[in-house]
Amino acid sequence: MKFNKIIASICGIGFLKGGGTYAAIVTCGGIWLLWQCAALQNPFYLLAITIIITLWGVYVSNKVEPDWGEDSSRVVIDEVAGMLITMVFIPKNLYFLLAGLVLFRFFDIVKPLGIRKMEALPSGTGVMMDDVLAGVYSNILLWVGYLVWMKFGG
Repeated sequence: MKFNKIIASICGIGFLKGGGTYAAIVTCGGIWLLWQCAALQNPFYLLAITIIITLWGVYVSNKVEPDWGEDSSRVVIDEVAGMLITMVFIPKNLYFLLAGLVLFRFFDIVKPLGIRKMEALPSGTGVMMDDVLAGVYSNILLWVGYLVWMKFGG
């Protein structure tokens, strides 16, 4: 159980005030480091990591819920998954990474466009899916921004 708590809280980040934001920022650092690694340039590596983290997040969220309660703020692996989804297949660019962080946190905090409804899903699935959808919306907006930038400014 202790290992699940460590993973769910991303090594204790979830215990900090504003832990979700810190988890997303740490994830941005991890994404940037992944982009720097020549052996891992294929974007499918980030996709594979994203799928693994998301599924693992559902599992550990289910495991810690009896002790921490439903959708505890200590669980921040959902922010990690959402931030990863935000950046899947997005061009490797620091400005897009920062824009992705802002967009993801906006969607995760405000929860518009059906994101809040995802929280009603059972247990760990509900914990993860609102951040998954926030990541999807953020990814779509980043692509729109990228396409506009390429057409008019790139």
